[in-house]
Amino acid sequence: MTQASLTEEITTFQNKFIPTIPEETLNLLMSELKTLIALGMAEQAIKVGDTFPTFSLANANESAVSLSTLLKDGPLVISFYRGAWCPYCNLEINALQNHLTDIQATGAQLVAISPQTPDKSNDQVSASKLTFDVLSDTDNQLAKQCGLVFTLPESLRPIYADWQLDIPGHNGDDTFELPMPATFIIGTDGLVKYAFIDMDYTKRLEPEIIIKQLKAL
Repeated sequence: MTQASLTEEITTFQNKFIPTIPEETLNLLMSELKTLIALGMAEQAIKVGDTFPTFSLANANESAVSLSTLLKDGPLVISFYRGAWCPYCNLEINALQNHLTDIQATGAQLVAISPQTPDKSNDQVSASKLTFDVLSDTDNQLAKQCGLVFTLPESLRPIYADWQLDIPGHNGDDTFELPMPATFIIGTDGLVKYAFIDMDYTKRLEPEIIIKQLKAL
């Protein structure tokens, strides 16, 4: 049987989840999302041709992983995501794991980056049986350099709490700052070769597109 695309998996999730949301709550979620999109943050973020900021971040085992080391043997795919608490992020991370062999076959490496603490990343790596590094961007420092960070509106925080989505508990702070979901392909020269950024957190890049872009480098 043909494996469902990431977009199809997201649609299946939404078809089950959205009907359970009260209309007033759903309207508020959509209104705040439209407001965030209207800010145009995605257009101001790092783009193709820019030098990607250098970094050294802790993985799930709290070992430092640097950009320079990751680029030694080939290009790098970086997926910024909100955290293990986000169901859309989990669908994306699992899809990347399912396509990891094909990504690595192009000579590239893959890392995922979120503001969650290493222990939360470790829980996610174990639960999802991930075989690529999940890095912790403490205080969203790298995501801020990339122009990806926004603050979750206060009106949405009680909704997230009702859904038991503990953002402060995952990130180790109470700022409610999160990165826009984004995927970058970085060349061995440190330049951004491909960029996908969308303030709409329900929109994610298909792994097949990543593989196609890597093969075209």
